[in-house]
Amino acid sequence: MTSQSILLWSVMPYVAIGSFVIGLVWRYRYDKFNWTTRSSQIYEGSMLRVASPLFHLGLFAVIGGHIVGLLIPKKWTDAIGLSQEMYHFGAISMGGFAGVATLSGITMLVYRRRTTSTVFAETTKNDKTMYVFLIATLLAGCSATLSSAGVIGHEHNYRETVSPWFRSILLFQPDGSLMEQAPLAFRIHAVIGMSLFIIWPFTRLVHALSAPIGYVFRPPIVYRTRDGRATAGSSKARPGWDRPKY
Repeated sequence: MTSQSILLWSVMPYVAIGSFVIGLVWRYRYDKFNWTTRSSQIYEGSMLRVASPLFHLGLFAVIGGHIVGLLIPKKWTDAIGLSQEMYHFGAISMGGFAGVATLSGITMLVYRRRTTSTVFAETTKNDKTMYVFLIATLLAGCSATLSSAGVIGHEHNYRETVSPWFRSILLFQPDGSLMEQAPLAFRIHAVIGMSLFIIWPFTRLVHALSAPIGYVFRPPIVYRTRDGRATAGSSKARPGWDRPKY
């Protein structure tokens, strides 16, 4: 392998993993109060109600497809009787649907952010950079899907090149020669994807790793009038906490 290939396929993956993990730890310790999506729903909600579910649900499907395609070896699916043709058809059809949904959702989100003045005013340079990398990753992924189907170039079985390379990274036995055999579309997608993970902890994308588990167990919020007067049908307000009434 050339030195460039070693850097791209044997070094850069660990740079991305290191930046992702260390960056998240740093962000949580020193910038915890900015660990948020900075929601703009207060400024515009009608388009967001369509674009946000479309993007997020599509993205969940895309992530699920990556998990299956990259982590599950081909011999496992062969062992359960799932032929390459059946797997390929499912991956292309479901992956294509998820890709279209995700791209449609993020296109609407960017359009909304650019055309709604109040939302655009709250958009930082960091947000713009994040959107560039995110959209580039999605477009490169769609290109790789078309490449694997033979729509662009020759049909390619990525489970014989990209997937083993990915698993070799996780096993700390990187085999960059596998990626050299993959079509250009897959290599571009991999490089942009690793770049996205490098900047991930320093953008609003950190909210993807937060689950509102505490919301389920938090105590009820008790509202009181500011002047201390009791509202109709309630007992006289007094200082301190009252036991919640269910």
